[in-house]
This record gives sequence, structure tokens and C-alpha cells, in this order.
Amino acid sequence: MRLMKLEVPQIVHDVHARLREAGFEAYLVGGCVRDLLLGRIPKDWDITTNATPEQIQPLYDETFYENAYGTVGVVTESDDLKLKVVEITPYRTEGKYSNARHPDEVAWSTNLSDDLKRRDFTINAIAYDPVSETIVDEHGGKEDLERKTLVAVGNPEDRFAEDALRMLRAVRLAAELDFALDGATAAGIALHAGKLADISRERVRDEFIRTLESDRPMQALYVAQKLGILKHIIPELEEGIGCEQNQAHSFDVFEHLLRAMQHAADEKWPLVVRLSALLHDVGKPATRKWSDEKKDWTFHGHDVVSARMARTILADLRISKDLAQKVESLVRWHMFFSDPDTITLSAVRRVITRVGTENIQDLLKLRVCDRIGTGRPKAHPFRLRKYMSMVDEAMRDPISVSMLKVNGEDIQKMGEKPGRRIGWVLHALLEEVLEDPTKNTAEALTERVQVLLSLPDKELQDLGEAGKDRKEEEEKGVVAELRKKHHVR
Repeated sequence: MRLMKLEVPQIVHDVHARLREAGFEAYLVGGCVRDLLLGRIPKDWDITTNATPEQIQPLYDETFYENAYGTVGVVTESDDLKLKVVEITPYRTEGKYSNARHPDEVAWSTNLSDDLKRRDFTINAIAYDPVSETIVDEHGGKEDLERKTLVAVGNPEDRFAEDALRMLRAVRLAAELDFALDGATAAGIALHAGKLADISRERVRDEFIRTLESDRPMQALYVAQKLGILKHIIPELEEGIGCEQNQAHSFDVFEHLLRAMQHAADEKWPLVVRLSALLHDVGKPATRKWSDEKKDWTFHGHDVVSARMARTILADLRISKDLAQKVESLVRWHMFFSDPDTITLSAVRRVITRVGTENIQDLLKLRVCDRIGTGRPKAHPFRLRKYMSMVDEAMRDPISVSMLKVNGEDIQKMGEKPGRRIGWVLHALLEEVLEDPTKNTAEALTERVQVLLSLPDKELQDLGEAGKDRKEEEEKGVVAELRKKHHVR
């Protein structure tokens, strides 16, 4: 035991103190203690105690208890989601794990040591009493935190044989914390990697997503592959190992995909971009052919094949339908790019229509990831910047008479017959609104229409033509600003 003061929120103090006041032992334990020692803000709060669930629940106003492992959720009055529920679990011992995931039986214990030695990693097996400011660290977890090393509690082979999901948690935690795996711990993972086949795909998915959302997913998936567990997450990725690409690429397909995904993480881009970057070329090994003419490898149709494979992979991982469809679409159309000297706005609009206006920016981000994954240092070359400016141009609201708060039908209701005069009136109104947007109200424009309709054809035509000229000038100005934003002309 050692003394140390850690910053614990008052509301957690209060939950903990209630147990102590009732005569029970109580310690903060697990990830919250680890994070406090690392100077991080815990995502959740866990307390372990020698009280049983039946003794815990009467101490609090609102609780829930819906599991076989003794965990009681105490609902607090905090508005902070991280503090809304504090979980309290009795000290416990566990029987055999016949399904490589859950113990066959759980028994309450009166001894803190029994509880700590059943935990997965030493850095998660540290207990803290905020009242006495005492740390209980029977497995050297604090030293492992200082060494930035992830070490299994006790015999690694036993820990991973008990619960195979711990192997995925190991590579995920190492990535989140930027820790190395202890040699014996890594060897235990390699030995029991096959047991992941017994874990539900939903559990695998949850750890995999948390890994992708970490700051270092490339590190995690590289380690996962070396230890033999990547094949139990997305086996198709391993087909890219040693699959050389054409001269535009510095890396094989596997490393290219990892580097593309890592760039998305470096930029803090969302999960949909990270997943798309990881899978965008997964179909390349299946489509690779040698071209005697080019003296290089070709991958014709790899975008279509990759999209089809992505759909299968994401379904197997039980990824939500909405996210899976977005990823599939981004992968399918990631080869949208073409020569900006010949591309037209209509072609850009077709790409936007294919992926959806809500996804077009993610498609551009995927293109950046793809480029960085080739080993090229420049993320935004001129060609891509030009395309981005054209996307902005295609996406913006056009400057047109449709912006006005009155239309041709309104003008006809005022007595004007269908014909050219209505167009002249609308363009004359547009010029005035472009000059002073506050005039764009139904009341003001209706009043102005009455004046314009009283004009002879020639005068009204001149005003309408002036409106058209003004519209073209405004269009050019907006486009120029968009191109300036992307540093293109």
C-alpha cells in the first residue's frame, strides 16, 4: 500500500463514502484509477467492495441490477454522462471459463486481493481508497504505467484462455495509451489467438471500432497481424501483405491501407472515413494483373470489387446498416478523380449525386487518405484542390431568380400575361436584391413589381438585361472566391 492523493469528483466521493459509512470496504478500481494515475479524465467510474448487491442497493436512492456478475449501477444527480452512473461490484472470484468469454460461475469474496488477481492487466488491477488516499497495487501496475507497458495479471496464458476478448482489448489499450506489450503477454496472445473464433462478432466489432477510433489504429492493427489475431477480425486485409502495387505506390496493399487509415486518425476524421480508408483497396489483390504494355501491375475494377468486399466484411462484423452503406458507397466511388483540365461541373454533380451531398466531403477526405497512403507527402496537390473547388461550386446555391420571394406565377396573378416581360421583371428584381438583400421580401418585391409592370417594353428589357449581366458578374465573383479558398485559379 502507498499514500497518494488523486482528484476524484465529489459525486464519486459521495457514492464511495456511503459504503464506508455503512461499515463496508470500498475502493475505486480499474480503468478510472489507471486514468487518474496517467492524468487522464476517466470515461467511467467503478467501485469494488466487500458488500453484496443486496447490501449495496438499499444504500442509494436509485439503482439498477440486471446482470449475473454483481454489478449495481448507482444513478447519480450529475448532468455529466461520465458521472451519471457509478458502478459498484462486489469482490469476487470466478470459476472456469468454458466458453472463452464468461466464467461458468461467480462467487462473492470478502478479500480485495481475490478481486484484483482476476483482472486482465496490471494497470487495471490497481485499487484506490479516496478517503484514506491509499493505493493498493499488488501486481506492479503503477510501475507498468511508468514503463508504458501492458502486462497481463499473473500468467498471460491463463488470462487469455479465460477470456479471449482480452487479446483484442490488449492491442486496443496499447494503441489508446501508446504502450508496448510485455513479451510474455504478447506470447500469450499469439498462443491463444485462435480462441477469438469463439467470440461473438458483436464483441469483436465493439473492440475493433474502439481501436479504429484511437489515435494509433495503424499500430494496433499491425500488432494484431503479427500476433495472429487480425485474421479473426478482417482476414481479407492479410491478402494485401506482400501484394506489390504499381509505381505510384511505395508500399504493398496492406501497408497502404493501414497508412491511409492512420492519416484519417491523425486528422481526427470520423469513423466512416477511417473504415473507408482501411477498406478502399481491399479488392486489389483479387484484381491485380501484370501489364506487359505498361510493364507494371494493373488493378482494373478494384473499386467495384473492394466495395463488394467491404459490404461482406461490414455485415460479418455486424456494423450498422447505415454506416455500412456509407462506407460501401465511399469505397465504390473513391476513384472518382480525373483531370481538372477536362472535368466538367456536370461530371462533378454526378459524383455528388452518387454518394449524396451529405457524404461528398467524406469522399474528398478519403481521397486525401488514399494519396497519403501511397507514400506521397503532399495531401492536397493542385489537381485535388481544383476538384475540391469544383465540388464547392457545384454544391453552392446558384445565383438565380429562384432566390426571389416572388415568382412568375405571382406576377401573373398581378395581371401580367405569360411572356418575356415576366422574365425581364424577375431579372430586374434580382439585380436590386443583389445590391440590397434586405429588399428580398414578398411585400417589398410585390410593390416593386407593380412599378416595373408599368414600364414600356424597351425600358423594362434594359433593366432585365442589366439584371442578367449583374447575375453573371456575381457568379464569377463567387466562383473566384471558392477557387481562392482552395488556392487554385
